[in-house]
Amino acid sequence: MLEAAAWGLVGASSLLIGAIMGAVGSFSDRVVGLVLAFGAGTLISAVAFELTEEAFQLGGADAVVIGLAAGAIAYYLGSVAIARRGGGRRMAASGRDDDESSAALLLGAILDGIPESAVIGITVLEGQVGVPILAAVFLSNLPEAFSSSKGMCDQGVGLRRVLGRWALVVVACGISAGVGYGALEHASDNTIALIQAFAGGAVLTMLADTMIPEAYTHGMQRDAPRPWLDKAVGLATVLGFALAYLLSTLD
Repeated sequence: MLEAAAWGLVGASSLLIGAIMGAVGSFSDRVVGLVLAFGAGTLISAVAFELTEEAFQLGGADAVVIGLAAGAIAYYLGSVAIARRGGGRRMAASGRDDDESSAALLLGAILDGIPESAVIGITVLEGQVGVPILAAVFLSNLPEAFSSSKGMCDQGVGLRRVLGRWALVVVACGISAGVGYGALEHASDNTIALIQAFAGGAVLTMLADTMIPEAYTHGMQRDAPRPWLDKAVGLATVLGFALAYLLSTLD
């Protein structure tokens, strides 16, 4: 369990790296959009080639369908509750920062990170951490922290406060990875398949609900349109997908 938690912390550590980059770096909205798109591509690949495929092999089509649906509904309900508190655009590089939205941003980041981290813990059950999943989670975490931290700092939130929030998310992700391992250490293949598909459904819903829309919002500059750059969001998504797929072939 401790090993799984440690790997979960490794995967989530990029949140702090991204937070520092967003807080102290000077990057255009277009760069933020491209990074978000790249991260989305890595997660799409991980869901397709790691989570869903392995869930089907372990539990069959029924486990995949039930798990995907349950994960999507669970994420949807959580996201609606968080959006009502002001955290609907937690990956945005702009927005308000009052007590309600700050708490919602934190809860939203935890909601996004728990399914991914739990899957890292599940892969450790197989004897070693799943490198493609770990890489996909690490890469996809960067833009989320990068974007929202940039927004918080632009509104005058102190660096220590920003990093403190993300440190809490990192710890929560590490715990999720440990729990994912411990809860399923002696579970049946069908149960593991359901959990993998559940995580896949949650991650896919997160991508469609927050990550991809924000990628296009930042990546397309309507005030100064340049088609060859505006459409680069799609290319960055495919690049992330291809990199994660190549990593999966080395696993």
